[in-house]
Amino acid sequence: MRVLYKIGISLFTGVLLTSCVVGKKYSRTELNVPEKYREEITLTGDTILHPWKNYYKDPLLVDLIEKALVKNNEVLIAIKSMEQLDLTYKQAKLSLLPTLDFDANASRSYQSKNSLNGSLSAQFTSKDYMDDYSANIQLSWEADIWGKATMQKRDAKASYFAQKENLSALKTRIIVQVAQSYYNLLGLDEQLKIAQKNIDLSDNTLKMMKLQYNSGAISSLALYQTEAQKKTAELLVPLAKANIAVQENALQILCGAYPDSILRSGNLEVADFDVVLPSGIPASLLSRRPDVKAAEYAVMSANAKTGLAKATMYPALSLRPSIGINSFEFDTWFNFPGSVTKTIATNLAQPIFRKRELRTAYEIAIIEQEKAVIQFKQSYITAVGEVNDAMSQLKYADERMELATEKAVSLDKATFDATLLYKSGMVTYLDVIVAQNGALQNDLDVVAIKLEKLNAAINLYRALGGGVQ
Repeated sequence: MRVLYKIGISLFTGVLLTSCVVGKKYSRTELNVPEKYREEITLTGDTILHPWKNYYKDPLLVDLIEKALVKNNEVLIAIKSMEQLDLTYKQAKLSLLPTLDFDANASRSYQSKNSLNGSLSAQFTSKDYMDDYSANIQLSWEADIWGKATMQKRDAKASYFAQKENLSALKTRIIVQVAQSYYNLLGLDEQLKIAQKNIDLSDNTLKMMKLQYNSGAISSLALYQTEAQKKTAELLVPLAKANIAVQENALQILCGAYPDSILRSGNLEVADFDVVLPSGIPASLLSRRPDVKAAEYAVMSANAKTGLAKATMYPALSLRPSIGINSFEFDTWFNFPGSVTKTIATNLAQPIFRKRELRTAYEIAIIEQEKAVIQFKQSYITAVGEVNDAMSQLKYADERMELATEKAVSLDKATFDATLLYKSGMVTYLDVIVAQNGALQNDLDVVAIKLEKLNAAINLYRALGGGVQ
């Protein structure tokens, strides 16, 4: 009973000392966020809070995104990392509990007959060897004087949620990449159609010029330059087909599958978004971004690690009571209470001279925490910059699209008029070629601007923390 009483007193003393936490609680650093974005765009509603399925309407694209979120290997690796950190966090929550170990040993030693122990043992046991049989249960518990367990849990918890946000950021990136790849395919399809359209147009012009050449109305130079103009359009066909195959392969790999063709529907005209985004200061929007959240959790983890590094420089109090049985003969090994052994031990350890290792580790932890704070600030600055970039691209893509559409109307009319005037002999064949080439290039520019606008809308949705649910 006295032994149990002493153990209880020691445990109670350790629990009282547990309340001394040396690590500082986390407090968020001042970010000094701007009150508004650089681009002034009228934003209303709360579309950005909607899931991605409400943002992307094409059912084939939705199927591809769902497939990528389940089968993409980067996502699967990140999920495994989450499982590891979950186990680490569960382990950290048990750090206050004591450990209990059991061991059993049996040994026989033959000692020197000329030694004191050997001669005494031979006289006592009438044997030239000595047996030893033991079995022990040992309890080990370290009093959490400086809050190590609390800081370990904070570190593990912050690391877990940081990885959770990293997983969300990865999924957001996968969604963006799948959507952009899909729309790039639609853009390549448009380029292929434009090339075919211009081949047909050039072919009609070439037929007309061949008739004029055969009648001696034009020279061979006009004929050859018209053929070259047709080849310019024809060159776009294999290039577009090759780019389509490469984009399809990349999209399948992104979805965790082997390269193959991709089913798609519609065109860039029907793929346009009604971009309606919420207004507000960056802090109220970007706090939802998973990469910003992950950066802040990294600061929390570093803060806990700093406290742990500091705690290692302070005394550690531990208790190690044990109970067991011991005998030099097997027959009396389990003879109670004669074979019972009991031990109670208390240990107080204070580091004194460790060649400055502990102090250096603490100073390094402080620097790591300061680095994490800087990285958190940088992640926020980057997020604000990405929002401004996407807004600028979206705003000026609309302006460019309006101008390119007006230009397309003029170029189509110019091509039509040039063909009529050429038949009437009022312009040269060069005017026809220039008009056709200008129309071809502008049609390709319109497709490029449409893709830029779509990509800007997708990037803005992601930059403002678009959901992954």
